Amino acid sequence: MQRYKLTIEYDGTPFFGWQSQKGGGAVQDVLEDAIEKLCGTRLRVQAAGRTDAGVHALGQVAHLDLENAMRTDRLRDALNALMRPHPVAIVEAQEAPDTFEARFSAIRRHYLYRIVNRRAPLTLDRGQAWLVNKPLDADAMHEAAQVLVGTHDFTTFRSTLCQAKSPVKTMEELSVSRYGEDIEIIARSRSFLHNQVRSIVGSLKLVGEGKWSRRDLERALAAKDRATCGPVSPPDGLYLLKVDYD
Repeated sequence: MQRYKLTIEYDGTPFFGWQSQKGGGAVQDVLEDAIEKLCGTRLRVQAAGRTDAGVHALGQVAHLDLENAMRTDRLRDALNALMRPHPVAIVEAQEAPDTFEARFSAIRRHYLYRIVNRRAPLTLDRGQAWLVNKPLDADAMHEAAQVLVGTHDFTTFRSTLCQAKSPVKTMEELSVSRYGEDIEIIARSRSFLHNQVRSIVGSLKLVGEGKWSRRDLERALAAKDRATCGPVSPPDGLYLLKVDYD
């Protein structure tokens, strides 16, 4: 038995998210269908994180066990051919030790959220970023975001459907940068709560518009109350950027 680490890229727009769904329609279903065609048996893959419907990935990681080992380049190319025309690609396949777990071996996850801040509608970035028409102050957003860096109870920024045992997480980085009309928000932590990044981005947008101050964000965090969170941002702009391992 050989274990493989798969680095996966996908456009989440047409999918119900990563996790397998009854009746299909998830990224995991597309990958497992391809594996079944390749190997002749249904095998389960385990991923580093369950992205929601419409969320994209540039560096999702999953692991897979094959009874009959094959070259990593052949595995990558065969799965990519079998997943066409779905917008999913194995960027890299690597041999991994039996102890490697895509989810539990991860020491850090990086998310990117893209905002396009302009009046004109999106064309090439449609479905790939959040269009915000009102001018945003990215510097104010970044300054306020530092309130959320460190170890906190993130109940305010947690979905009511979140199944995590504890709302306490350590945000290692939360940065906001502007590049012309593009605003990029980077969030880095060992793990995240359900909807945590999108909830934070929605609140930071209020700061960028001048409707909230840094102090308002502090109060929302301290309240530990979902009702004090700003509107949750859409999934279009969210990307699982990469996952770190020892």
